[in-house]
Amino acid sequence: MKLPGQEEFEASTASENAPAEQLDNGTGSEGPPDTGSRELAVPKNPLLFIQLNELLGWPQALEWRETGRWMLFEEKLEVGAGRWSTPHVPTLALPSLQKLRSLLAEGLVLLDCPAQSLLELVEQVTRVESLSPELRGQLQALLLQRPQHHIKTTGIQRWRGSPHPKEASHDEEAPLKEQRQNPLRQKLPPEAEAGAVLAGELGFLGQPLGAFVRLRDPVVLGPLTEVPLPSRFFCLLLGPPMLGRGYHEMGRAAAVLLSDPHFQRSARRASSHHDLLAALDSFLEEVTVLPPGRWDPTTRIPPPKCLPSQQKRSLSQLWGAKDPSVPCGAPAEDRHGRGPHAPNPELQRTGRLFGGLVQDVRRKASWYPSDFSDALHLQCVSTVLYIYLATVTNAITFGGLLGDATDGAQGVLESFLGTAAAGAAFCLMAGQPLTILSSTGPVLVFERLLYSFSRDHGLDYLPFRLWVGIWVATFCLVMVATEASVLVRYFTRFTEEGFCALISLIFIYDSVGKMLNLAHAYPIQRPGPAYGCLCEFLGPEGNESQWQKTRSKGTDDIISMHIKTSRFFPAVARKVLSDFASVLAILLGCGLDAFLGLATPKLMVPQEFKPTLSGRGWLVSPFRANPWWLSLAAVLPALLLSILIFMDQQITAVILHRAEYRLQKGAGFHLDLFCVAVLLLLTSALGLPWYVSATVISLAHMDSLRRESRACAPGEPPRFLGIREQRLTGLVVFVLTGVSIFLAPALKFIPMPVLYGIFLYMGVAALSSIQFTKRVQLLLMPAKHQPDLLLLRHVPLSRVHLFTAIQLACLGLLWTIKSTPAAIVFPLMLLGLVGVRKALEWVFSPQELLWLDELMPEEERSNPEKGLEPEHSFSGSDSEDSDLMYQPKAPEINISVN
Repeated sequence: MKLPGQEEFEASTASENAPAEQLDNGTGSEGPPDTGSRELAVPKNPLLFIQLNELLGWPQALEWRETGRWMLFEEKLEVGAGRWSTPHVPTLALPSLQKLRSLLAEGLVLLDCPAQSLLELVEQVTRVESLSPELRGQLQALLLQRPQHHIKTTGIQRWRGSPHPKEASHDEEAPLKEQRQNPLRQKLPPEAEAGAVLAGELGFLGQPLGAFVRLRDPVVLGPLTEVPLPSRFFCLLLGPPMLGRGYHEMGRAAAVLLSDPHFQRSARRASSHHDLLAALDSFLEEVTVLPPGRWDPTTRIPPPKCLPSQQKRSLSQLWGAKDPSVPCGAPAEDRHGRGPHAPNPELQRTGRLFGGLVQDVRRKASWYPSDFSDALHLQCVSTVLYIYLATVTNAITFGGLLGDATDGAQGVLESFLGTAAAGAAFCLMAGQPLTILSSTGPVLVFERLLYSFSRDHGLDYLPFRLWVGIWVATFCLVMVATEASVLVRYFTRFTEEGFCALISLIFIYDSVGKMLNLAHAYPIQRPGPAYGCLCEFLGPEGNESQWQKTRSKGTDDIISMHIKTSRFFPAVARKVLSDFASVLAILLGCGLDAFLGLATPKLMVPQEFKPTLSGRGWLVSPFRANPWWLSLAAVLPALLLSILIFMDQQITAVILHRAEYRLQKGAGFHLDLFCVAVLLLLTSALGLPWYVSATVISLAHMDSLRRESRACAPGEPPRFLGIREQRLTGLVVFVLTGVSIFLAPALKFIPMPVLYGIFLYMGVAALSSIQFTKRVQLLLMPAKHQPDLLLLRHVPLSRVHLFTAIQLACLGLLWTIKSTPAAIVFPLMLLGLVGVRKALEWVFSPQELLWLDELMPEEERSNPEKGLEPEHSFSGSDSEDSDLMYQPKAPEINISVN
């Protein structure tokens, strides 16, 4: 049931809140759009540039000067510094808004004014009965004077305008050359319009004069504004001198009103004087007042990183008018970007064998040609270079650790070859080609456990692994046939945080353990103060050999370089360094190892193009030293690995298809799982590593293909237009990775401790980024020192601690199982987290689970209380509640004028 006025609002805002691609071509997700242009269509309410011109110099020499401007936020002219201030959220004194309302209530309001020039507009606003013909003539001459603008061109800031305003021609209405060359015009979208506010003290007026004009057809009013935009609104606020900065503050109040999207929408559609005042009253009802003396009025509030939704703001007013007791908020979207009553059609059962796979193939076939034509953009070139370095680093790191975990049964060469072959095939066939296939932490852990099991029981590892891969591929095909991918709706944050925390702790534990073993194998001795450190290591035959002596100067140079990188490099350089941190760490480690003459263990890389393990070919024989019945016994570990592959693959797929990414070509959950199954069979037969979707690299690939608006107002972040969906970048990345196989002779110089350090960093970064870690910190933190987390505003602290304690208990149980001989069954325990999460519904209320985790799909579809849901925020990565798997659901915060 819709509230009164809701249908009108939804119809009016449907186009401006629609995804960019839908505005461009009007197509849904069933067919390819026109890829020639994907910029946002012209909205019904274009961006409004507002300029405040003040009348200064009374009573000696009157002149109009630009003192402020607004796009989305306010910029003040800092006269002493000769520059514009940084954009900031405007703050107003409440009396200025009240005086403005009184002046407009008694003043002149012209809606759909037919004026086509500044002269005609001035004649319209001066037709006031209280003005004598003489005063009207003086006022018209004053309003036609050319204002002076503060324009910055080619690094020079100066006032532009007539040095003698009274000498300006009344008929000169063409934009000035400086206006056309103003660089600010490039920051505004082509459809932008202007609004001018003129305010000031005028001694010959006996009473205040106020006028608000909405032009029927926007027209460029000559040099009135610093940017030659068609003007839509004109506001005049003049009157006799008064105490304080009355007219200046009233002018700012009028400009702030026009910069508010909700008031602007109402002003564009107002049909009477009463409608305009009603819109102003609605604005006043939302204003938040800060008490005097509790804050510094000179403080400038920086723009928010994410603008609040104007649609939800209007809906909250409708709900509030209907029933104040009903909590406001838009209906929550489920994790796939649709309402709770409309789940993703790709995750609905068809009831036929391979029905979901057939639908995925049909859906993606229509997009296949555009998957290559859309890649013809310069942005894709930088994406290829960036993702190539990340993929090569990942292949080196996982290849080195896999060779260490399997005693050389698989190594760096197999990692490069498998990454190139499997990744390229996946990009050509998969339903979501933006996904990057790679070795992942969970699969690496399983490989190590499988090798340990084979070694402890005297089994030939590679043939046993082949049978495991055959059964895993079979199980995955069965899951594709039965459309098991629809079960991903039951993977909530509780499950994903347990999965992430376990793998992160394994990374940290193993990395620290490896480095401690190195410290024990290569002790550092200090023979005396006159020398630096003396390092000794045990050679392969147990004989001690002395490392080259090093002085502390090398360490000082490293520390100095680190300080320069952290503090003295510009922000852009630090950003680049952080993006390529893994690559730089490997290069730095190799350089230090060579410079200091260290003898740390290196990557095991064959000198020729042949398997790392000597004595075996590229094709693994299914029967070698193992008994025949082992092919049947491989079913048990294969079942466990199938669970792990399914969770790892589909969790990544769900993350990549969040609603905020605005993907238009569909997901392909069933098709992707089918491709992974086929590639598992191929890599098992060749003795190559197993590959599945890598969350971190896939998200980096997605982020590097973001399309954003080029024109944005000062203080406004670029508008997100979607992702450049195509197959070519991934395909080229994996082809280049295959060519990198010939770099094998150079890879043998990479020290293994560097790779341990990278994995230690990955584990710490992943563990510190999830909400679970923040809630664990709350257990040890006094209430007065706790951060202002959103969940603490809605859930009692004792309930938060109970939820965290249950997660800790589950994590402890998983770690215990992993540390026992039954460690190979830990994927089954991960699946058990879904059952634990389901049981929590008997302990916690739906309101608490909404903030601590997520509702299960059944509850989402049956929950009638829309006001319970915390709303989504597209900038969740900057929130206190951000986590590795899902961004938090933050309630909308309206930044009101103070």
